[in-house]
Amino acid sequence: MPRPYDLPSLTALACFEAAARKASFKDAAQEMNVTPAAVSHQIKALETDLGCSLFVRRSRGVELTEKGAFLFLSIRRGFEAISDTVAQIRDRRETVDVTIRTTTAVSSLWLTPKISAFWKIYPAVTVSQITSDVPGVSGPCDLSIHYGDPDENGVEHRILFQDRIVAMGTSAFAAQYRITSVEDLLKVPLIHMSNEENGWTTWADWFQALGRGAPKGRSFYVNNYMIALQAAQDDVGAVLGWDGLVKGVMDAGRLVPLVPETVASPVPFHLKIHAKATAQSRLFADWLVRTT
Repeated sequence: MPRPYDLPSLTALACFEAAARKASFKDAAQEMNVTPAAVSHQIKALETDLGCSLFVRRSRGVELTEKGAFLFLSIRRGFEAISDTVAQIRDRRETVDVTIRTTTAVSSLWLTPKISAFWKIYPAVTVSQITSDVPGVSGPCDLSIHYGDPDENGVEHRILFQDRIVAMGTSAFAAQYRITSVEDLLKVPLIHMSNEENGWTTWADWFQALGRGAPKGRSFYVNNYMIALQAAQDDVGAVLGWDGLVKGVMDAGRLVPLVPETVASPVPFHLKIHAKATAQSRLFADWLVRTT
């Protein structure tokens, strides 16, 4: 497999940087705790690799050639950037009090605004999100949000909300296709989620719940709910919306209900509290349930 960066030996580059900064192989060797011969060997190998001389050897030290100076400037900038990043990492607080896992849609549409409100009340409690749209993917976390049957293996859970499912589109889309009834929706372009592993209600489910047959309009398939919402806002088609989840989108008028009929979501969004949840995690969980 080819290396991702077209670089010579990093050891040779480090020796070169020290020798260039000190203008001396001997002083560079002392800084790096190696022999001057080792530094000289590394730099000679680097010059061979690059096909040019990097130093002019003098009796009292070394001087950079034009190409050597050009390389030294680039390496110095790189090392300074790395040094700044390392300093920031060392100084940064690593403690995370609460780790919560959810999908990108739930994170963007519902959870992130909730966390912002939580921090105004509990500024000392740090909350970290892990987002994943791959069904079944799990990992270390204190809490996780799911859509589906919460009675699973006896895991502790709290119900967050159980939505009504709305057919949504833009006002322009509704006017273009003259949508006034569910029957009209059967003929218009619809946006579908292509990964049904998440168990979300489909258009076929939605129409069946209202006593209608299968839709006959054009179908557009995406594998991410945020993309589906954006496509609907771009007038690609109508999309199903869980009213508690997409409340912000509807309140902003970016999407509107296309017909008055709605369908009750068959399952709720719920919060799982994992076995190693901290006291701060339970504080956050209680607050989420209480303010939903």
